[in-house]
Amino acid sequence: VVGSGLVLAIISRSLPLLWRDALPARVRRALSESPGLFAAVIAVMALVLYCVIARYVFSARPLLIDELAQLLQARIYAGGALTRPVDVYPEFFSMLHMVDTHGTVYSQFPPGGPTMLALGELVGAPWLVGPIAGAVSALVFPLILKRFETRTGVIAGAAALFAFAPFVAYMSGSHMNHVTTLMWLMIAMAALACVITSKSPRPRVALLSGFGFAMAASIRPVDALAFALPAGIWYLSRALKDRTRWADALAAAIGVSIPMLVVMWVNTRTTGSALLFGYEVLWGKGHELGFHTPPWGDSHTPARGVELINLYMLRLQHYLFETPVPSLVPAILALALTRKLHAFDRYLLTSAGLLLGLYFAYWHDGFYLGPRFVFPLSAVLALWTARLPFLIRDRYGDGLLYRSTVYSMLVAVAMAAVFSLPVRTHQYRTGLLPLRWNADSAAAAAGVRDAIVLVRESWGSQLVARMWALGLGRPRTELLYRKVDTCLLDEAVMELERANIRGDASMAVLRPLLRDSARVVPTMLSSDHSERVLPGSTYSLHCARRIAEDSAGFTLLPPLLLARTKGIVYARDLHERDTLLLKRYTGRSVYLLKPPVAQAGAEPKFVRLSRDSLWSVWKR
Repeated sequence: VVGSGLVLAIISRSLPLLWRDALPARVRRALSESPGLFAAVIAVMALVLYCVIARYVFSARPLLIDELAQLLQARIYAGGALTRPVDVYPEFFSMLHMVDTHGTVYSQFPPGGPTMLALGELVGAPWLVGPIAGAVSALVFPLILKRFETRTGVIAGAAALFAFAPFVAYMSGSHMNHVTTLMWLMIAMAALACVITSKSPRPRVALLSGFGFAMAASIRPVDALAFALPAGIWYLSRALKDRTRWADALAAAIGVSIPMLVVMWVNTRTTGSALLFGYEVLWGKGHELGFHTPPWGDSHTPARGVELINLYMLRLQHYLFETPVPSLVPAILALALTRKLHAFDRYLLTSAGLLLGLYFAYWHDGFYLGPRFVFPLSAVLALWTARLPFLIRDRYGDGLLYRSTVYSMLVAVAMAAVFSLPVRTHQYRTGLLPLRWNADSAAAAAGVRDAIVLVRESWGSQLVARMWALGLGRPRTELLYRKVDTCLLDEAVMELERANIRGDASMAVLRPLLRDSARVVPTMLSSDHSERVLPGSTYSLHCARRIAEDSAGFTLLPPLLLARTKGIVYARDLHERDTLLLKRYTGRSVYLLKPPVAQAGAEPKFVRLSRDSLWSVWKR
């Protein structure tokens, strides 16, 4: 890349056609004269790109369990409720990240994210929320930069790099709440920049700033804290120096309080406490920030925190721009060449550092479409990347080094577009096929109506849902599932179900099974390698049947819970326990939904079942 840039720079000295000073000048002039129009053009182009990605790369569907849970909650909100009742037999309909205790079902996530999706759900297009939010961020970002960046070329370059960065574009085509969080952060920072650069108090704009930060907090509290805390300190310090600025500080505080009061009201109505979120109800205190034993996985220590931050940076090097040159290199070089920072630069860098510090103390490895926990850094990195050629020109002149830098960056972008992005797009477009399957269309084509559809999941997934229904809770279920032979655990759970032993009493029965936890290993008998086996153990006929079913193919229930066809009930196939549903839905036809073959990506098929045959088999 660098070599190609150097060669092009040398050739451009002899071929003026390769280097046109007039073109960048026209762009800078247009940006200076109509910054709003420039931002709008970038935003419209970004919106089109994000919509194409949403429809044709991600099939306009949620593909991660986080997205599924939040979209399910969005439908509850769109229906005019905060929760829905728990089914009498929750094991048939339960789902990861959905709280189903104390008689109600709701998402573990803060209410802001599902609320954003609910707006799309009301118009029948929740997939549009991400693209629109991403486009708003692309619109606002150059307007923020206009407040403190004097070089119009930097503003134009940063706006384009941010809006069309592959990491930003792919994420904006998804249902992930990182996109709406960043949108509100952008709005908040735009208002903050306006207030800070104003010579007189701007309480109304400060109110918008506080409101934006709080809206971001209603979606992703940690991300919002990283940017809101330095902003709050900035407001306070200015008020202490100039009493007229207390109007800004108080207005910002009022802006923060409005969404936060709503969040606390929702928490009170769902979790029972204003400051208790759903993920704590579901997973306990181990879900919080800090160095402790998490709900699953290894203990989170400072060493692991450093490991995770390093991993996020390595992933960001690749996923941000998808260029052959590591994505962070230009930004690092630009920082090294900078002699003096603007106050807003210090704010952004402080917030970026705080974001990394907070996730240093968080136990989970957040990866989807890239290092999603550091998604807000994409705008900061785009800005510093765009500054590099201008800093080189200011320091070393507009000679060979400057031209080599510009050409090297253009070559890197071209190589990403030609080589990296087609591969990445194909990877995303062809992945997670079971989650893309359109159950409504398939049911209509198969003539399925007014039916109970038993969805064949893996043996492990069935077992986990049954343990949840016993009242073991998510953390204890994770512990048992990961540390106990699946066959032994299944047979023990079956006995608990027959004896109707639940809650702490069921854990007391199952705890002795952990004595061999150090010896269990992932099974090679099933295609679901999350299942465990104790070396040397012998499987019963019952367990052998479950392994055979796994080998014959299985699918996923959660995406089917979002199916829209009325009259069709999708429920987890739990074999003998299915009689509980058949007694309830006496007049409906019964289908089994599973792939015909155990092949990755095989579409599931509806298989008509006879009620009499089912009763006969289950009575054996």
